[in-house]
Amino acid sequence: MPLPETPSPVTPVSRRELNKVATRDAIAGAALDFLRARSFNEFTVDDVAAAAGVSRRTFFNYFPSVEAAVASFTQRYLDGVIEEMETRPVDEPILKSAEYALSASGHSRELAALAETCALTQDPSLGRFQLQAWEACSAKITAVARHRLPAGTDELYINALVGAVVGGGRAALLVWLNERGSDTSAESVARLRDLLGAAVAHVRNGFRS
Repeated sequence: MPLPETPSPVTPVSRRELNKVATRDAIAGAALDFLRARSFNEFTVDDVAAAAGVSRRTFFNYFPSVEAAVASFTQRYLDGVIEEMETRPVDEPILKSAEYALSASGHSRELAALAETCALTQDPSLGRFQLQAWEACSAKITAVARHRLPAGTDELYINALVGAVVGGGRAALLVWLNERGSDTSAESVARLRDLLGAAVAHVRNGFRS
């Protein structure tokens, strides 16, 4: 009988890394708290840094602006989706993996934060950082696709596929905003999750009516 495989050791996270994550979360959380009560032009980096208990210099070590701190919730959710995709069986069609990752119940807190930040404001400066988050997501999904698809898969196919998935996700968010506005209740966030999964299903099914 073959011996069972020895599980790969899990690299422990250092206290330094944990502290960095905690600081980043504190800054982003403080920015979101201000956004809940004020518009973007009514608070500053110094306000957010003070509320997070860090210096102005420390703030800029993590984020280039308040808008970037708020948009980090989008990045966090999208990173979680990609992690979910990477846990799927390697022989599963990549669009099925993407549909599952976007419609799965995991990362609910991150999705709720994304929904709230998008619902609270449509400020153009925030939109720029939100777009950067989606572009970073595109690059990461492209890397996953290259790993999962057969060797030699055409680059146009890969990039068109990823573009359709990411574009569908952004379209789902826009539809949700038009439907729900500032409603970020659990039921409303569940609707957003359904729309995200349905958007990828449209791509997967070839947009059949």
